[in-house]
Amino acid sequence: MRNRVSLLFLVAALTALVSAISGAPARAEKVVDPSTVAPEFREAAEKRRAEQVKLIECNNAAKIAKIQKRELPQFVAECFDKPADKP
Repeated sequence: MRNRVSLLFLVAALTALVSAISGAPARAEKVVDPSTVAPEFREAAEKRRAEQVKLIECNNAAKIAKIQKRELPQFVAECFDKPADKP
């Protein structure tokens, strides 16, 4: 039992190390493509895509503003709650 736990820990550590070295996140959520969803779920997929795009924009704004990691969740939450500027 102890060997299995050690082996799982080692595999997890190696996976984290490889993803850190490659610069890619270990698990990334793909942006929803409404055209690949069944017609009855298309409206929900469009809403989810809009949320995902807004989160990406808020994270990019945080990077540009050089927000510290400890302040990032609050910054993104406030950015996400702001209404979009419509011309």
